[in-house]
Amino acid sequence: MEEEAKHSRLFEDAEFPPQDTSLFSDYTTPISKYQDYITWMRPQEICPSPKMFPENSKEGHVKQGLLGDCWFLCACTVLLKNDHMMNKVLPAGQPQWGERGYEGRFRFCFWQFGCWVDVEVDDRLPCINAKLCFSHCQSPSVFWVALLEKAYAKLHGSYERLWAGQVSDALVDLTGGLAERWSLKDSGKEENQQGENRKPKTKLDLSSLQGVRDRGTVSCSVHSAPGGASELGQYHALSVMEWTDVLTETGGHVRLLRIRNPWGRRCWGGSWSERGDGWTELKPACSQDLLSRTQEGEFWVDEAKLLKEIDEVTVGYPISDQGLLQSIYTGKELPHSQQMGGCWIKGHSAGGCRNNSSYGNNPKFWLRACDPGEVLVSLLQHRGWRQSSISRGCSNMVDPLEGSPEQHQDYQAPGTTKPLDSTCGRWRRSTLT
Repeated sequence: MEEEAKHSRLFEDAEFPPQDTSLFSDYTTPISKYQDYITWMRPQEICPSPKMFPENSKEGHVKQGLLGDCWFLCACTVLLKNDHMMNKVLPAGQPQWGERGYEGRFRFCFWQFGCWVDVEVDDRLPCINAKLCFSHCQSPSVFWVALLEKAYAKLHGSYERLWAGQVSDALVDLTGGLAERWSLKDSGKEENQQGENRKPKTKLDLSSLQGVRDRGTVSCSVHSAPGGASELGQYHALSVMEWTDVLTETGGHVRLLRIRNPWGRRCWGGSWSERGDGWTELKPACSQDLLSRTQEGEFWVDEAKLLKEIDEVTVGYPISDQGLLQSIYTGKELPHSQQMGGCWIKGHSAGGCRNNSSYGNNPKFWLRACDPGEVLVSLLQHRGWRQSSISRGCSNMVDPLEGSPEQHQDYQAPGTTKPLDSTCGRWRRSTLT
């Protein structure tokens, strides 16, 4: 009776209740077949000693459940690398299970189009047979990612809305920073889309990325499953935990990457699998050291093979302990930032594409660069997650950077100014330059 009384006093989130409305948006994903089996339980009902974070960092690694949100879980690895960002997303000092002041509620913060927004949830989590059925940690008594996933689902309207997405979107939401994507397939098509005056997007070179090894996030995505990638499945995202250049017995060099599969199991049977013949090319001590670093769900693969099999690589810009963005190209902190809003208004600022004579009416912002330096431009488009489906709600947008005379009050028509050296990509939600 005393235990029931305690539970009756715990917070219950009326905005995101333990009902089908919180699980499903349109019942079109595979999780809908589990509708009759899902129950909601608090952590102390699932295990005897729940905790937010583990004492052993390995126990805090995330594992994907029935929900197809590997894109979100890959982005979550940035929080395990950066205490500053973890404390930003999950503010410290919140009473946990067994502590004085525990009320069954937790507050999370996500970056949404220019500002951090709070999302509060109760700790009732979807379960099947008294076990978490969506994301969970390596240890069944650790709940940081399950609660974070619930808050992110509430932000989007339901768990089902997290089915399929872009790692870059989740990285921006979790850091307030930037993420850049490299498409490794159909590069010719991508360059044609950028236009004749555009520089092709910089070729991906892991060795040139600054600060990413320790503080940034790298993930790779498979959109289809040809050849060896069939072991990874279709439409799947994986995390790059580290990469290292090693010397072979014959004096050659090979770059190996340690990959983590959110499924929590090893799924690669190539030369650098646990019993692959690639390890015979290295000195025994080197092989043993690298193999000892792998945890459950991790495997090694050489760079050439990986880049051949995957379709896309996403890199999240590192964030310093002071919360400053760090360039992945120069390694320098980027302390100055400016946010500016704009909108398309029919008859006023909705100028359309470059082919339209009204193109110059589109929103534009002027930047004066007094000295040579690095500038990052990110375009974000607002969208109503609760009112639109995953596949709708965003218009195409692109960010042409053009030089202009000093007297720039008069807009120069397209073609009369020289485009600045830049890279340009088109994404559903953001464009990074």
